[in-house]
Amino acid sequence: MTTLSAKATAFLELHRPGDPAILPTVWDAWSARVAQEAGFAALTVGSHPLAESLGKADAEGMTFAESMARVREITAAVDIPVSVDIESGYAEKADRIVEGLLSAGAIGLNIEDTVHSEGGRLREPHEHADLVGELRRAADAAGVHVVVNARTDLFLRRIGDEADRFERAVARLRLAAQAGADVLYPVGHHDPETLRRLCAELPLPVNAIALPEQGEKAALAESGVARVSFGPFLQRALTVEANRLLARWR
Repeated sequence: MTTLSAKATAFLELHRPGDPAILPTVWDAWSARVAQEAGFAALTVGSHPLAESLGKADAEGMTFAESMARVREITAAVDIPVSVDIESGYAEKADRIVEGLLSAGAIGLNIEDTVHSEGGRLREPHEHADLVGELRRAADAAGVHVVVNARTDLFLRRIGDEADRFERAVARLRLAAQAGADVLYPVGHHDPETLRRLCAELPLPVNAIALPEQGEKAALAESGVARVSFGPFLQRALTVEANRLLARWR
């Protein structure tokens, strides 16, 4: 666990508001090697692109075991920290999630508040915070400070009245912070002012999502974010380029 502990510590230290860690979102050993060789200090494994690479559907169309098998291949291919989007947890207990991640060589996780195994319902704010707390305690018991990125889907799914959505999202994520999260993820495409407000009002480093072919690190840094990932969009951009190349040969 010493190596995993060192990777977890190094990974958490990358989260600097105003100087964000750029974490290319990968899905297999090849994409992970490409990102490491490009000079990035850490990676995140996206559930959506990973599922696509397995011929499965996002939203837990693959199993936790299938996800961890691929993560194990990724961590064997690179020597930098790897975090994993575990969706809403695949209906697994917190200790099993942490055990699976560490066994696969990962040192961080994203946890959503959408419960895919229960029809896509949204966890109640305290319910989601309780799960974050369980994950933190399981990691502590394992002796590795697994970096917990607590995500809310309120913006992405446009849940509830838009007039108070910002306040509800902030309240939800503050509870997750109190429960032991390290990073907060109000997933969605936000305008610069909203992103600045989120970074100012949330008590922990903020994860933002970006389009790799359009976004700019400087603009996100100015907003105060501490972490940038690409979700499914790096894989989608590469798909467009692959189609362009292959079209010449049809």
